[in-house]
Amino acid sequence: MRRFYLLLCALLAFAAGVHAQKKVPSQFELDSAFIRDNFNKREVMIPMRDGAKLFTAIYTPKNTKEKYPVLLNRTPYSCAPYGEKNYKQAFANMFLARAGYIFVYQDVRGRYMSEGDFMDVRPFNPDKKGKNDIDEASDTYDTAEWLVKNLSESNGNIGVYGVSYPGFYSTMASLSGHPAIKAVSPQAPVTDWFIGDDFHHNGAFFLMDAFSFYSGFGKARPTPTTKGNPGFSEYKTPDNYDFYLRVGALQNFNRRFLKDSVAFWNDLMQHPNYDDWWKARNPRPHLRDLKPAMLTVGGLFDAEDCWGAWNTYKSIENQSRAEASNRIVMGPWAHGAWARSKGDFLGNINFGAPTAVHYQQNIEMPFFEFYLKGKGKMDIAEANVFETGSNRWTTYDAWPPKNAVPRKIFFREKGGLSFDAPKDPLTAFDEYLSDPAKPVPYTEDVHLRRTREYMLDDQRFAARRPDVLTYETEVLSEDITVAGALQAEIWFSTSSTDADIVVKLIDVLPDTLSGRTNGIPMGGYQMLVRGEVFRGRYRNSFEKPEAFLPHAPSLVRYELPDVAHTFKKGHRIMIQVQSSWFPLVDRNPQQFVNIYHARDEDFIAAQHRVWHTPALPSGVVLPVIKR
Repeated sequence: MRRFYLLLCALLAFAAGVHAQKKVPSQFELDSAFIRDNFNKREVMIPMRDGAKLFTAIYTPKNTKEKYPVLLNRTPYSCAPYGEKNYKQAFANMFLARAGYIFVYQDVRGRYMSEGDFMDVRPFNPDKKGKNDIDEASDTYDTAEWLVKNLSESNGNIGVYGVSYPGFYSTMASLSGHPAIKAVSPQAPVTDWFIGDDFHHNGAFFLMDAFSFYSGFGKARPTPTTKGNPGFSEYKTPDNYDFYLRVGALQNFNRRFLKDSVAFWNDLMQHPNYDDWWKARNPRPHLRDLKPAMLTVGGLFDAEDCWGAWNTYKSIENQSRAEASNRIVMGPWAHGAWARSKGDFLGNINFGAPTAVHYQQNIEMPFFEFYLKGKGKMDIAEANVFETGSNRWTTYDAWPPKNAVPRKIFFREKGGLSFDAPKDPLTAFDEYLSDPAKPVPYTEDVHLRRTREYMLDDQRFAARRPDVLTYETEVLSEDITVAGALQAEIWFSTSSTDADIVVKLIDVLPDTLSGRTNGIPMGGYQMLVRGEVFRGRYRNSFEKPEAFLPHAPSLVRYELPDVAHTFKKGHRIMIQVQSSWFPLVDRNPQQFVNIYHARDEDFIAAQHRVWHTPALPSGVVLPVIKR
């Protein structure tokens, strides 16, 4: 009997173990199964007006009892997987997938399996005269026309969306003029690659992103292919700071690694200023009186295209009829995180809720449901912005908010920061030696790939450097909410003829705060709220750069991308000023030379001064919400 009992116990334990090991499907696995079970896939080549054919994958619902609108995504990053039996494992918004839509993915002209020649940020042509006058707007029009005529499952309405570069193609779709395109959502849209997105910010070259991206993406694709080109991988170090510093001047990257194999890199090097070549690639002047409903989406901590989201929305708003349907959503997200994460935290900062799920379910889905199906009410606010610090969604009927009042916060003596103007002596300034051989790192970590989290990283490491100026308020006695664009006004002088200026707005958490996040003590944490660089030579014009007159103070005034943040009672406001942000931004030689053709020996150390006198009052203008 005892043996039987022991055998029974062993069998029960085995059965319990098998049950415990049974795998519970993840949400990703459930989504993948849903797509395969509920959609049919086909692949077609859609002809454009000039004869080129674009590869297109179409996912139609198996349920044929009703007609469905189309959601179109045009991309240079491949609409893989290829083959009609190979399905995507997830769509960007699975709430929409379950609500019933036709999903269409297309390789843009000259990329992957599509015919034709690819052009980066192809200029919009508002004056097309013949079938050979093509642009991304005309390719979208021709695609929409084919879909309307050939998809019997469609209700005749088309929405267009895309994140990052596909966000640019979404913007172009809004200019196509096709009557079936009723709703467009540019998300983190590439907008202006000289002023604020990806590869330049205010004329300063974003070296790490540009090199890592274009070393693969920029290589030629002679014939249609399902394979992408690999990027540069021979770093031979885990430390990006070390790698980029050892390579040296910008011209060395082409000479040593790219060897003229990347046409767009060469274009970047040949257009150092905001000339007609750059202006032609800026879609903003054309964003007027758009017919589709627009929903621009972006991330407050998007390291790539935060500027593009804010300024696409603003351009439409400023150039359109009062009744135009134009909305913006900005969440506490890194690049594209609203489409591939819960959005509940980033780096060391927790936002207290799954913000991306809220957006997908309560904003993006109702937007397309209303404009493409006529379902529900359109009660989405004009501006839907997550306010960090207080960690809450806010809505406004205009952006910037009408109750945002510009208040300048001034640099003061002994590292002070105050809304009271300086009364310092007429010679009051702070100075630092900026040495291109020892640039200020953009983060304290040692790593190879550029992080997403630097956008809200702890800045204590920078505050300890002698080449970073730090200004800080007293402990706040009440909450201060800032909502809108920031304006840096820095009275600056240098011993040389050129310099970069980096301004960072920081929320300093109370020293008494207990607890750690990712092993980091949060007491005294200096959370970056917004940082931005400006290449000093462009202080008067992006088209016509000017050298600094050595030792003569000049006003460097520039805009930092919008924020929505509450500095809580008990916190402090900090501003840091520095002249390098490496290797995020390329090093300025600190001489008035063509940086793209500078030699290693052109880089020199220079003494910089930031002035804070009654006549030269440096500071930052904050858009403070008036309660």
